[in-house]
Amino acid sequence: MEGGVAEVARRFGPMGMILALLVNLMFALNVIAMKVVVDATAPLLSVALRMGVVFLLCAPAIRPLPGKMGWLALYGFLNGGLFLLLLNLALFMATNVGALAIAGQLSVPFSLLLGALLLGEKLNGRKIAGVLLAFAGVAALVFDPHILTEVPAVLVMASAAMTWGGATLVQRKLVGVSVMNGQAWNGLMGVVTLAPFALMFERPAIAGLAHVGWVPVAWFVFTCLGATIIGQGTLAWLLQRYPISTIMPLMLAAPVMSTVFASLYFGTPITAVMIGGGTLALIGVTIIALSPDRKEG
Repeated sequence: MEGGVAEVARRFGPMGMILALLVNLMFALNVIAMKVVVDATAPLLSVALRMGVVFLLCAPAIRPLPGKMGWLALYGFLNGGLFLLLLNLALFMATNVGALAIAGQLSVPFSLLLGALLLGEKLNGRKIAGVLLAFAGVAALVFDPHILTEVPAVLVMASAAMTWGGATLVQRKLVGVSVMNGQAWNGLMGVVTLAPFALMFERPAIAGLAHVGWVPVAWFVFTCLGATIIGQGTLAWLLQRYPISTIMPLMLAAPVMSTVFASLYFGTPITAVMIGGGTLALIGVTIIALSPDRKEG
C-alpha cells in the first residue's frame, strides 16, 4: 500500500501540475494584494475582515466532523489566524516586498523539517542539503545593505513560513474534509482569533474603513476569493492526496513570481544579493523537489 502511494506521487499528472500552478499564481499575486490592503487598513483588521468574508462565503458548507474537530480548530488557528497575522505584520513592516517573497521559500524546508520531527517522515541526504541551501539563501539577505532595514520583517516572515509549514502538517489530518467546509472552519477560527484584538488595538483603522479607496477593496476581494478560497482550498485538496514532499516543492514558483510581480507593481529594486540569495534558496528547494523519498525498510 505504501508503495502504491509513492507510485501515485511519482506519477503526479498534468491536472495536478495545472492546479499547483494555479496555487502559485494565487499566492504570488496575494503578496501584492495583502501589502496594498495592509497599508490601507491595519494588520489585525485586514486579516480579521478577510477571514470573516471567507467564513460568510463558505458558511453554508460548514459541518461538524466528529473526531476531526480538534484538527480543524488547530488548522484554522494556525492558517487562518497566526500565519496570516505574521504575514501581515511582515508586510506592514517592509517596504521591499521581494525580500519577503524570498524568505517565504522557507515554508518548503520548514514543512519537511516539521514532517520529519512530528510525523517521522524520512529525509535523505539530498533533501537535508536542500534544506540547508534554502536557509542559507534566505540568510544571505542579511548582508544586503539595500534591504538591511528589512531584516526584522524578514525574520517575522520566516516565522510565518514556519507556521504555515505546521499548518500543512495539520492538513494531512483532514483527509475527507471538503474544501468549502475546511475553509469555513478556517475563516471562523481566523475571525475568533483576531477580531477581538483588532477591536482593542485598531479602532482608528476601523473608523477609517469608510474612506478606503476602490483599489484596496478590489485587492481585498482577491485575497478572499482568489488566494484563500481558490489558492488555499486547492492546496488543501492536493495535500490530502499527495505527500508533503511531493506538493510543497511544487510551490517554489510562488516566491519567484512574487518577487517579480512585487517589483513591477511597487517599483522596488531586485538587488544582486536578492538574486543570489533567492537563487540559492531556489536551488535548495529544487534539490528537495528532485530528491526521491527514502523508502521505508
